[in-house]
Amino acid sequence: MTVTTTVPEKTTVPELAVDGSLPLTTETVAALEAFCDTCEDAGPGAVGIVRLSGRPGSDAFAGATVHLVNKWERALRRMERMGAVTVAVVGGECGGPALEVLLATDYRVAVPESLLVPVGGPGTTWPGMSLYRFLHQAGAGAARRYALLGLPIRVERAGELGLVDEVDARAEEVAAQVAQTLRSRSSREFAVRRQLLAEASATTFDEALGRHLAACDRELRRGADGAVDA
Repeated sequence: MTVTTTVPEKTTVPELAVDGSLPLTTETVAALEAFCDTCEDAGPGAVGIVRLSGRPGSDAFAGATVHLVNKWERALRRMERMGAVTVAVVGGECGGPALEVLLATDYRVAVPESLLVPVGGPGTTWPGMSLYRFLHQAGAGAARRYALLGLPIRVERAGELGLVDEVDARAEEVAAQVAQTLRSRSSREFAVRRQLLAEASATTFDEALGRHLAACDRELRRGADGAVDA
């Protein structure tokens, strides 16, 4: 698992590579935290590229402790809440920690032969927050089958469920184009919109209204002042 450590120029972006065939370790957590640091240091408009691959064995989380899993879950939560946008490239079989990272990214591009591979102990699926994300992103029926059966999900089905946004043999090129487009649109307010969407299914209309109005007010003020994020 690798991560760039330099603040990107206009032609580069923060990058992270996650190999799902490797078990979760403290180095895995440190690499994800470093990636988040780089994205945040890059400031408004940052877009990070995450490359995901690797079929896990049944021991993907076997050597972990609850303390390590907690740190990992917090790092994933940090990534999905930061102001920078994340674009994932799935390059084939993807499971274990790589699949967990995928479910926390903003936009996902996969090659046609991609396969999402749930993992856990013998005869089980891993009971981490990936189940929570899967439920919110793919729906209760798909999440139930995922949790009970743990069967691999072909990329076509992943697209139908909304777990993958685009399927293309030129996944790297497509991801680079998406990143370029998002770089011109990304700002601190992106994180606000992401959070509003995430909370929508668990929030009543009246509870959500105030938060949406506050976001609208900020956008109107930005437009009136001609302001941009600094």
